[in-house]
Amino acid sequence: DGRAFEAEGVGHPAGGDTARGARPEERRYDVGPGGTHEGPKSGRGASARGGAKGGPKQGQQRGGRTENARSREYETRTEERNRDRYAGKPDIKLPKTFPGAEEEGERLQKILARAGYGSRRACEELVDQARVEVNGQIVLEQGLRVDPEKDEIKVDGLTVATQSYQFFSLNKPAGVVSTMEDNEGRQCLGDYVTNRETRLFHVGRLDTETEGVILLTNHGELAHRLTHPKYGVKKVYLAHIVGPIPRDLGKRLKDGIQLEDGYAKADHFRVVEQTGKNYLVEVTLHEGRKHIVRRMLAEAGFPVDKLVRVSFGPITLGDQKSGWLRRLSNTEVGMLMAEVGL
Repeated sequence: DGRAFEAEGVGHPAGGDTARGARPEERRYDVGPGGTHEGPKSGRGASARGGAKGGPKQGQQRGGRTENARSREYETRTEERNRDRYAGKPDIKLPKTFPGAEEEGERLQKILARAGYGSRRACEELVDQARVEVNGQIVLEQGLRVDPEKDEIKVDGLTVATQSYQFFSLNKPAGVVSTMEDNEGRQCLGDYVTNRETRLFHVGRLDTETEGVILLTNHGELAHRLTHPKYGVKKVYLAHIVGPIPRDLGKRLKDGIQLEDGYAKADHFRVVEQTGKNYLVEVTLHEGRKHIVRRMLAEAGFPVDKLVRVSFGPITLGDQKSGWLRRLSNTEVGMLMAEVGL
């Protein structure tokens, strides 16, 4: 009942925020004299403070004493009564813990829960099922303390990202430049990740007119390895070209196409679909040179009309809509790390 709250002196959010369900940080409360916030000067909050017609005014004399004086006197009596009640009772002893427990890390189930593996109870079940290992050893009992800065934690063989790392996959639309900011005012990747607490950066690039999967993270070492040729992370592209195409096109691409900056080889090639002279082909490669797929096909005699990257390592596009950003699952993050030896 709203009147019951008014009687206790609790105000209402300013500007009628109750109707639109304002977030807590947007609310302002009537805390009365000595409070940290100034409430509204009129309306129901004022009535609750005694400003309504016929009600006592703040600080008004009642029986020779002010309301504030009565409140202080009541608090003093309560404090004395509680002091007498507990006088002479022994101090409560806290449970004993082994020396340095606070310095020796956190409980494993707490770290797993924070990393997104469910509630603490669900994480305890992972331990009971022998699915968790720390530094290469299967954890067989509850309550193990670990140091997330130093210890390697895995679930089902996949490394757990225990720090404050974020991992996202964006289905980049055509016309978006692969930068987090653009001085020319063009639409860029940063437009899709505003209001994030942590600064993200993109893993590799996609041509402005190329669509598809691009990863965003704040994990520097993972981003470096995913784009380094040493680790050979494969990317899969779907390209629309106009045929007819010769049967040996795939062999030519896999043997290597001579470009102005050296040979470029595809790891795999196949025709996905054909409608008349229109072909949809799939090209897999682990290189990351600029315009690499477009240049290879153009050099082979088949300029690309449309290009979409459908996977980056184990991360696939699936049914993710153009322009949509999604957070990677713990399993996907673990697969990415396993791909590059983290």
